[in-house]
Amino acid sequence: MSVAAAPLDRRAYIRDVSARTLRRRQIRGGVYTTLCGLALLIALVPIVAIIGYTVSQGIGAWSVQFFTHLPTPSGIPGGGISNALIGSLIIDGLASLMALPVGIIVALFLSEQRNAVAGAVRFIVDVAAGLPAITIGLFAYAIVVVPQGHFSAFSASVALAVLMLPVVIRAGEGAIRSVPPDLWEAGIALGVRRARVARTVILPAALPGLITASLLAISRAVGEAAPLLFTAIGSTFLVTNLARPMASLPLVIYLDGIQAYPDLQRTAWGTALTLLVIVVLLNLGARLLARRMRRYTR
Repeated sequence: MSVAAAPLDRRAYIRDVSARTLRRRQIRGGVYTTLCGLALLIALVPIVAIIGYTVSQGIGAWSVQFFTHLPTPSGIPGGGISNALIGSLIIDGLASLMALPVGIIVALFLSEQRNAVAGAVRFIVDVAAGLPAITIGLFAYAIVVVPQGHFSAFSASVALAVLMLPVVIRAGEGAIRSVPPDLWEAGIALGVRRARVARTVILPAALPGLITASLLAISRAVGEAAPLLFTAIGSTFLVTNLARPMASLPLVIYLDGIQAYPDLQRTAWGTALTLLVIVVLLNLGARLLARRMRRYTR
């Protein structure tokens, strides 16, 4: 056999083996595709059931008064959740102001450093991401509520900020790492300080991912009730003072949902539907905004 004929023989052998195993590979691929589709359907069934049941139970409570009036005692019609809407906006907004800048700075630090300090910080962030929300509520109760001597919206914002930090840090680190290293090297080669390269080049390039991380962290915090039970504790009045107890949407769901009165339970379902819509809009907004900004940066 000549040297030139050897590659041709190998190609023919590979072609013959592929032809003999084609049918088996097609069947195996079809089986795996079917199993993946079945697993997807099984995962979607409880999600669709929860969404459908929440919509069916909560849509009846929606009205103009529901979103504009203060809550009323059981048996008195016309009550609403305006205080909880404003309270959630204040508590979650302050928590975002606390968590997002710190989280992005830590994410930038972790994306650059490979030393033991960065490893320890990353380990702590991973552990914090797995902590139950009620544990974070107890933490905020111990470090804020007890020294203050009273419940407050500020302590609730601290608890939610701690809850948001791991999400922002881990997702933000991934977004910053996705920036091509050539941008770092080009800026440093021009003699620009690393801090200015990070501020003017890296962060703008990673901005779509950072916005997505921020919105996902907010959507995680906006639906948590356990930390608020130990901090904000709730209120039936319209409160804007951060030093006082304040109502929020998750607290309305919990406190009204465990009542035996049908009108309060209906309010809880309507509030749950409102919170569901807010979370869905935050997630959709994160995806759409990130996609649009990626097109803009290109």
